[in-house]
Amino acid sequence: MSDVIERFWAKLPAGSRDALVNGLSASELQSVLLDVSRERAAKVTPARLLQRWQQDRFVRPSPADPRQLAKTRQRLWEALPPKFAGVELSPVTPLGTCSAVATINQHQVVSTIRGTEVASDPTNELAIEAAVRRRAGLDRVDLAACQRVVRAQAVEGPGMFAHFELFALVSSARDTGSGRTEAELLIDHLNFWHDVLGDSAELAFTIFTPSAVRERIEDTVRPALKVDFTEDTGRTKSENYYSGTAIRIAADGADLGDGGFTRWTADLLGDQKERCLTSCVSTERLTAIGV
Repeated sequence: MSDVIERFWAKLPAGSRDALVNGLSASELQSVLLDVSRERAAKVTPARLLQRWQQDRFVRPSPADPRQLAKTRQRLWEALPPKFAGVELSPVTPLGTCSAVATINQHQVVSTIRGTEVASDPTNELAIEAAVRRRAGLDRVDLAACQRVVRAQAVEGPGMFAHFELFALVSSARDTGSGRTEAELLIDHLNFWHDVLGDSAELAFTIFTPSAVRERIEDTVRPALKVDFTEDTGRTKSENYYSGTAIRIAADGADLGDGGFTRWTADLLGDQKERCLTSCVSTERLTAIGV
């Protein structure tokens, strides 16, 4: 992609890049790009549209049975504790939602020309909403959402699609010291996933950065769970994404999702005492294994 971009800028007069990036206001740039899109859309033929529909991984329908997905979704909502507020998220979110708080490369999301990006992770959006509610004075915020997302990074293998559905939880509260807040958040998230998955639930954690959370897992979290909470010492995935501790959610040997503590609400609110736990699963994977 970098080669294509450099060739493009090389074809334009000197200073064009700076003019587009820094010289135009957001509304001016949007107007220019909208006009370009309008002219390009006017050239699309029905034959080309059909071809794109068949070949473009971003628009091809998912093979998942929507009736079965609806049943899975309903079961998740019914199992959700009352303390979690449901949020119906928009399919688009402000530009930079992932790259600004979650250090995700902007090339991995689908940016729009209206200063937004197509939703790629409901936990990022829920964290922003949690920060808004925390700023409004709530002592603790627990949110849940079910959202279809699109991710731009290349996917490999048959049946792999650029879009899929996630059921996500995000909880945020102020630190009370010694890992007690983290323990409370973990217990609520893990008990929910156990309630959903039943005896087939496989829950694990990885400590990336030593902290009091490990002690609270031993003396507070594990005794409060009805399922084993094993330690995965070999995990390195998302080491730079999660802050300190990550969790894995699986059932019958199949990975369904993960989560962990992040700095998102701390960064959004400018308060290092904020604690934020996220967790999510793929509803299509959950439907496929029939748990």
